[in-house]
Formats: sequence, structure tokens, C-alpha cells
Amino acid sequence: MHDSVTGDKRVNFANIDRHQVWIYLTAIAAGLAFGALVPQSKAILEFLVRPALGILLFTTFLQVPLLHIADAFRDRRFVIASLLGNFVLLPLLVWILLRWLPDDPALQLGVLLVLLAPCTDWFISFTQLGRGSAARAIAITPLNLLLQFLLLPVYLWLMLSTSAISMDLAIGSLLPSALALIGIPLLAAALTEVWLERKREGEIFAARQSTWRERLNWFPVPLLALVVFLIAGSQAETIPAAAPVLLQVVPVFVLFLISAALLGRLLTTLMRLPMAAGRTLAFNFGTRNSFVVLPIAIALPVGWEMAAIVIVLQSLVELFGMVFYLWWIPRHLFKNTET
Repeated sequence: MHDSVTGDKRVNFANIDRHQVWIYLTAIAAGLAFGALVPQSKAILEFLVRPALGILLFTTFLQVPLLHIADAFRDRRFVIASLLGNFVLLPLLVWILLRWLPDDPALQLGVLLVLLAPCTDWFISFTQLGRGSAARAIAITPLNLLLQFLLLPVYLWLMLSTSAISMDLAIGSLLPSALALIGIPLLAAALTEVWLERKREGEIFAARQSTWRERLNWFPVPLLALVVFLIAGSQAETIPAAAPVLLQVVPVFVLFLISAALLGRLLTTLMRLPMAAGRTLAFNFGTRNSFVVLPIAIALPVGWEMAAIVIVLQSLVELFGMVFYLWWIPRHLFKNTET
């Protein structure tokens, strides 16, 4: 399988992933303080969110082997289990969890956006650190990315009430902006990968390419910190007032994390997968693609700011959850040493 990241460096990056939640919490606190102290900065902060998010998405997509979707199909049982979990069983779970949420269309939309999209970035790091199969994780990411783009509109149409959509949400005006914010970085990353593949022959260039990619692995951390700072600063008036409602969403995110890991264990048994593949499933099911769906929430009209705030909140809950996963999954849920 295609694996462009060495094990040692991926593990080091995963250690950063495990602790970066404190960076984001600091960024949020700083953003809230800045927005409260300088309320006139709201417009400029909102303007800066999109370019910062675009650069973040480019560095994120560049780590996904976009040109190697065929590699995912080498382990068919694992692929079937991954697709069944990510695109059938987990959406059913999300539909059930939706019933526990407050009747707030923006909040529900944010939850749907983030929980219906499988992760394509840091789950690879946590998979390796949690004794999963990084090769399988890397191979499945471009397929997960493609399918979530195709199926997410279908899920939203099925699960979000039509009255909520027609009330404020102009889908026709939303999609072009969101697709541009996602599509431009995705196209740039794909073209960059094509260029890198063509230049792969020379040993010197290959070494430089590897170093360059490894350096880019660190970019999402400060870039996401910048994005959450800008969002928190621009919504400094909204977030404190929304805190009681947001706290009602946290148990749903925690329940999703626990259920996702248990689903991974169930499918591992049913599909008779190796333990390393099962751990990979659990991390894949538990992590969501907050980076990629955030542009959709950012593109929403005035009055729907809660959706973006919910997505940021979920990413923080998820990072705490990954710390728990690193203890629970290899030592208890998938404690068999078989690989």
C-alpha cells in the first residue's frame, strides 16, 4: 500500500496530535478575549477566516494520497467494513443521536456536518500510535474523502428537516462558496501531488520531497489554532450566550466516540479482521473531518454561526477522546497482540 510517511516521524507527529488540544483551547480563549476587548475587529476576523482555512485545507489535502484511491481496495474485507461503518451504520447512529439534541436547526446542522464525515488527516497519526495499521489508514483516506463529498448532501437532505432548510438556509447560495473554499485547496493539492509523482525519479529530489512533506505535517496544528482563534474572536458575543446549549451537545459527541469504537470492534469480529485492522477501524470511525466540513459552516448565512462553533467544539471533544482511545483501544478493546 502507498505510504509516504515513515513510522518514526508519524509517531512523533501523533504525539503532537495527542497534546495539541491545549493549543486550541488557548487559541479559543485568546480569541474570545481579543474579540471582547476589540469588538470592532469582528469584520476583519471574519474576513481572515477563509484564507486561513484555505491554507489549512491545502496542507491537509496534501497529506492525503489523492492519486492512490485504488490502493484502498487491496484489503477488501477491511474496505467493506470501513464503508459499511462510515457510510451506513454511523449515519444511522447519528440520526438516532439527533433526537437528543435541542431543536436548533443551526446546531443540528453543525452536528450532522461533522459527525457524518470520516476523518482524512490526524486519524492516521492516532492509528499508528494506537498500534493500528498506518498503511491501511493511509490507503482508505482518499476513498473516504471522495464518498463523503458525494454522500454528505444526501444525508443532510434525509436528516435535516425541510422546514429548517427553507426557513433561512439558501442552499443555492451556500454551495458555490463552500465548494470553492474546499475545491480550490483540493485541486491545488492534487496538482501538487501530480507534480511530485512526476519528479520522484531523482534520489536527491525524492529526499527533499520527503523532508518537505514531513515539514508540512506540522502545519495543520498552528493553522487550525489560527482558524479557531479567528472564529472565537469573530463570535465573541455569540459563544458565551450559546454555552448552555453547547454543553448539551458534548454528551452526544462523547456517546458517538464510545459507540464508534464499539462498532469497530463488532465489525472486526464479524469480518474476521486482524487486530491491527480492527484498531484502524476504531480510530477511523471515532475521528471526524472537522477541517473539511468547516468551510461549509463558514459559508452559511447570518444566523447560522452556531454550526461552525459546534464543529470546533466537536474537534476539541474528539482530541480528548483520542487520548482515551490511545489507552482503551490497544490495551482493552483490541488487546490481542495479533497484527
